[in-house]
Amino acid sequence: MAFGIKRWEIIDWKRKIDGGELAFLTHYWLDDRFPGCNTVTKVGCLDLEKLADWGKKHGLKKEWIHHRKDGYSHFDLIGERQKEILQKEGLIEHIWENKTERLEK
Repeated sequence: MAFGIKRWEIIDWKRKIDGGELAFLTHYWLDDRFPGCNTVTKVGCLDLEKLADWGKKHGLKKEWIHHRKDGYSHFDLIGERQKEILQKEGLIEHIWENKTERLEK
């Protein structure tokens, strides 16, 4: 279940993807399969080879891309790997240590 995301954030993420950029979107997310994880970062790109190459740089397999018919294919980053990759990419603003940190913005 996804929540804590604003419409303009989704629009901006899709605009970047449509423009061929790597786009990052972080939101709250709960799934019983991943206890202790409460956020996910979706990293998308229209150019799937560019996305796969980016993922390979971070130890992600091409097979892990969530392929979507609408053109917004992406990797899902969760847990410690999520935090590690976001730090390497310099995207500290996407790292939320607790629920209230993001909801107060």
